[in-house]
Amino acid sequence: MASTRDEDVASIDAIIRAVYDVISGPAGARDWERERTLFFPGARLIPTRPGPEGGATADAFDVEGYIASRTPFFAENAFYESEVSRRTFRFGNIAHVLSSYEARRAPGQKPFLRGINSFQLFHDGRRWWVLSIAWDNERPGNPLPEI
Repeated sequence: MASTRDEDVASIDAIIRAVYDVISGPAGARDWERERTLFFPGARLIPTRPGPEGGATADAFDVEGYIASRTPFFAENAFYESEVSRRTFRFGNIAHVLSSYEARRAPGQKPFLRGINSFQLFHDGRRWWVLSIAWDNERPGNPLPEI
């Protein structure tokens, strides 16, 4: 495993910023070694979406499953995701962060996608870890609320 960048895990702000930074960039490889240092062992990444016959569905990936599922997309597509607003609740060693985002094909372009990431974070006394991220995208009937 790559060594952790202390500046990535020193605060809630830092780890959220690092998560967005890792997946953002021009078409091509991402720094998956850096990604791995942000997530607690056993962490989950959970995209949700409308089900094909109504309702909703979700996929639950571990970090390696997420990397495998997204590498082909990022290899072919520029993708820049940035935080727009945030609501944070912290209690002791845990934090829940609702982070609204916008995604663009290039910096400065109009967003083609918006949604909310729900982060569960853990502080072990030395650093922050991502325990899970669940997310949903804005779509007709599911507008992005103010957070």
